[in-house]
Amino acid sequence: MLDDLLGRTELKERIEALEEERDSLAAQLEAESERRSEAVSARQDAEERVNRLEDRIAEMEGRLAEREETADLAFRREESVRGRRLESVVSRLESFESDPESVLSAYVEAGVPEDLADVLGDRATLVDRAAPCLVWADDAGLLAVAARPPIDPEPFVEWGDAPRVDRAWLQPTGRFAFALVRSDTFAVGVYESDERVDYEGFTTDVKSDHSKGGFSQARFERLRDEQIATHVEKCEDALADVDADRLYVVGDRRLVGEFDADGEARVTADATAAVDATGDPKDALADAFDDFWTVRLYGL
Repeated sequence: MLDDLLGRTELKERIEALEEERDSLAAQLEAESERRSEAVSARQDAEERVNRLEDRIAEMEGRLAEREETADLAFRREESVRGRRLESVVSRLESFESDPESVLSAYVEAGVPEDLADVLGDRATLVDRAAPCLVWADDAGLLAVAARPPIDPEPFVEWGDAPRVDRAWLQPTGRFAFALVRSDTFAVGVYESDERVDYEGFTTDVKSDHSKGGFSQARFERLRDEQIATHVEKCEDALADVDADRLYVVGDRRLVGEFDADGEARVTADATAAVDATGDPKDALADAFDDFWTVRLYGL
């Protein structure tokens, strides 16, 4: 009653209304501040992404410019050689002589050695295309050739008065065993250089992909894998009895990998390679032999 008489009730109601309006405006202000903070943060993130993208674009443009500079570079010559032609090439390399420390020989897995880049100049980029490869070059520019060998040596770079050539990297030499291992085919020959002096081969019945029949896919694949595993064990038994100084195994990429030093086979190969030779074991072995001992030659 007294508040009403003194007019305080109206004032209290007005104060409450103003306080509610104040609190509402304060909440709006806080929300707006948060939005602005988020907007600033989002803008900063966007600016960082833009900067990263600009750096990436600059990097890619630089790489593109480098490639455009070397786009016109091409091998002077490319050729696959084997047999008599390979013998002729190797003999020419062996006959090349020059001054002491003027001929560079190297085996390059990846990346061009500095000495080689100095000798070849811009054409050193071609070595990257040919790698892994052997490279021979001289400081007068008379010799500049690369070759992708069947047998990979340890990487090296050395100067001399003649190319470093080991025929065992490039040609069949000495007594060795050469085996073809496919999922259903096996053949192995013992060779004296390029002459086969012994042979063994066989095939194994392995379910083909189109002979699934009434099997479920999982059961079919399990049975096929078991048959292939049995076939590989037979191959290992045959290779364990071979009398040779070295063993090279070629065939299906997955299967020949088992004969690497870190593979699961009981027999370890000195070198492996994937080849597509198919058909009768003896004929397939001959095709695989020619394929394996073919050298890709590049004129730099």
